[in-house]
Amino acid sequence: MVVGIVDRQTAANADDDVAQAKRGVPRWLVTVATLGLLLAFWEYFGRDVNPIFGSYPSAIFAAFVDLARSGKLAAALLQSAQPFVVGYGLAIVIGVPLGLVIGRFWIAEAALGILVTGGYAMPLVALVPLLVLWFGLGFTVKAAVIFLVSVFPICINTWLGVKSVPKTLIDVGKSLVASDAVILRRIVLPATLPYIMAGIRLAVGRAVVGMVIAEFFTTISGLGAIIINAANNFDTATMFVPIVVLMVLAVGLNSLIGWFERVVAPWQDEIAGRDRS
Repeated sequence: MVVGIVDRQTAANADDDVAQAKRGVPRWLVTVATLGLLLAFWEYFGRDVNPIFGSYPSAIFAAFVDLARSGKLAAALLQSAQPFVVGYGLAIVIGVPLGLVIGRFWIAEAALGILVTGGYAMPLVALVPLLVLWFGLGFTVKAAVIFLVSVFPICINTWLGVKSVPKTLIDVGKSLVASDAVILRRIVLPATLPYIMAGIRLAVGRAVVGMVIAEFFTTISGLGAIIINAANNFDTATMFVPIVVLMVLAVGLNSLIGWFERVVAPWQDEIAGRDRS
């Protein structure tokens, strides 16, 4: 009997070794290698392009150093970050509860569902002049643009997440005479967390784009001002600096949201069988 247990344990260890071998290199190494190859390809062929029409990584890095040393990049990033934080934060605070209510109560879905769906497809750029008339050209209109472009994906994903909650879970809550508020807070919200976090992740990219759009069409400031001024001066390398910074910002925020999701809903990785490595 003991021999059989030892044999099964040995077989299990062997299966783990085989799985480790099949998995191969870590994911981060694949990511780094991909980025390295892309940058090397861009560096090699970008040097042959006219500087007016394009640039390459080393020139962009040199422009980044110049902007960082002069303090212009930090000041522009701060100017852009302030309306971004307010608009994106409000989108989360309003979009999540709104999606929960629309998904949970049919009256709210019938009344507001079509408005949310239509708002997601709304051509916001066409409404920027109207928003300027309402809020002026300063901080408020930028936060409003960022809020409008990011609130709808959060709300819709939350809404769909509520609809995907198994009915059996709701029936269990009702059998225990739980109120609608308790069911929403204790059953629906935890089951909907993956959808909520997915919507928040999708909204990050839209919020970054909305931030630049707002800076283009309102008071030209922040990272958008660097892009416009560099483009007007045909300084392509400098123009790429805020673009790369925005890409890094979006990737970093996406990773931060993923980390937060693992903290608040650690069971999702186990349920989905995702590898944490």
